[in-house]
Amino acid sequence: MHPDLVLTNARLLDPGTGAFLPFDTLTVSGGRISRLGNGLDPAAGAEVVDLGGAVVTPGLTDGHLHPVSGAERTAGVNLSGCADLADVRAVLAAAVRELTAGEWLRGWGLDPNVFGGLPVSAASVGPVLDGVPAAIDLFDAHSMLASRTALELAGIDGPRRFEQGSAEVVCDPDGRPTGLLLEDAACDLVEAVAPRPSFEDLCRASAGVLQRMAAAGLTGGHAMDANGESLAVYAALAERGQLPLRLRIAPWVQPGVPADGLAELIRRQGEGGRRHRIAGVKLFMDGTVDNGTAWLERPDRHGQSTSAFWPDPAEYTRVIGELHRAGVPTATHAIGDAAVRHVLDAVQKALAEHGASGVRHRIEHIETVPDDTVARFAALGVVASMQPTHCTDYTRADHTDNWSRRLGEERADRAFRCRDLVAAGAHLVLGSDWPIAPFEPLGVMAGARHRRPSRDLRQPPHLPGQALTPLQALAGYTVEPAWAAGEEDRAGRLAAGYRGDLTVFADDPLATPDLELAGLAVLMTVVGGEITHRAV
Repeated sequence: MHPDLVLTNARLLDPGTGAFLPFDTLTVSGGRISRLGNGLDPAAGAEVVDLGGAVVTPGLTDGHLHPVSGAERTAGVNLSGCADLADVRAVLAAAVRELTAGEWLRGWGLDPNVFGGLPVSAASVGPVLDGVPAAIDLFDAHSMLASRTALELAGIDGPRRFEQGSAEVVCDPDGRPTGLLLEDAACDLVEAVAPRPSFEDLCRASAGVLQRMAAAGLTGGHAMDANGESLAVYAALAERGQLPLRLRIAPWVQPGVPADGLAELIRRQGEGGRRHRIAGVKLFMDGTVDNGTAWLERPDRHGQSTSAFWPDPAEYTRVIGELHRAGVPTATHAIGDAAVRHVLDAVQKALAEHGASGVRHRIEHIETVPDDTVARFAALGVVASMQPTHCTDYTRADHTDNWSRRLGEERADRAFRCRDLVAAGAHLVLGSDWPIAPFEPLGVMAGARHRRPSRDLRQPPHLPGQALTPLQALAGYTVEPAWAAGEEDRAGRLAAGYRGDLTVFADDPLATPDLELAGLAVLMTVVGGEITHRAV
């Protein structure tokens, strides 16, 4: 087989042991690693790249991201850098001045912490949005702040009932909408009347995002949605040669899914192309702590977060059993302790009724759980999929943030237990949840190691006892995503026969200090032997 690519004068790092392999040359042929050796193979005849001592790891995979919906969402005004309401008002005012009459204003990344003691409402933002149709996503993408004009255009003039148990049009004591919409069912009322990008605009934006991800060292991602036109976008980008990542896509299963809808999702498993395919499904067991829509075993300090996303949790359990029996892996968003416990119970029931069958289920986020829950992940073979920068960038070590205040000290002290899950034998997959947090994998791994806010590394770490070692963090982007996907025999390692998905760093990421890791240069990204990013 003719080789595609030869990387020589390289340091080949094994993410399983943290040691360098005793070779300096790696050859990719037919999309897979065909040779590990020393010096060039004289019969090579492929493109040869002298790395000058750079470090090669298996390609990095983000365990949880939303490329297409994120590309659309981030087309608006970025509010993620705003520290307080004054900043928010200034950024919005500048954006409003650029609008034409009747044009919508979209925003994203709004942190509820900027409201301080004020309610998260359009009134708290002030008059800057008066007369402007505006829809602003809060950072968690589970809630939206809509201006009065947007609410009027959507016909929202009071509370509504939804199939999703935690969805809500938040209203004041007089029944008037405040502008805060919780969960997709409520947010979709405004989305239905807001302008949407054309298909070509969405393709263009998605292609740009994916290329930036490749430049950050990502060779793959577990895409946790297939909503709207995203599958068509992936197919179009693949046909145009603009899909630089290998993507596993999990369509959503919502409460009330009919039998034929579930059967169709089961039937479509494996659909896709060379670099993208449907693999598994995504479900939700709750919302978010910040919005009071998580599912907690005891109410939060506002008396909220008391119910499940599925109005009938037993129906969720039945659906998990059916998917397990069909061999479909599931990924469930579960943030609160009650939500995580229920998902584990559902998987345990499915295993008891239908056997192991090799299906690997996952829980996404896992923000606060007690000790007995941590111990169950390894026993049930459930993957823990976590996003460390949710902790480091949106909560504070002194628990003065909105998330911690809602939970109270006891539950805030058992936050984002990455280290405990690994110590208990769980498979821990790391990811960004982009666009909720930045997608750069080195930044996420750095956050997992230092537990400090990326915007100010001088701040104290949040629960430093939960910090990962450098090797554990690297495993969370290499060997563990491969295991979660059932691909540990062909991905996540530097070995003959494994995929030629590679990330090349200027230096050893394991030896780079925690606070400097995010700045480590990515010199090359390779997917199946094809160079998708090159800086050397």
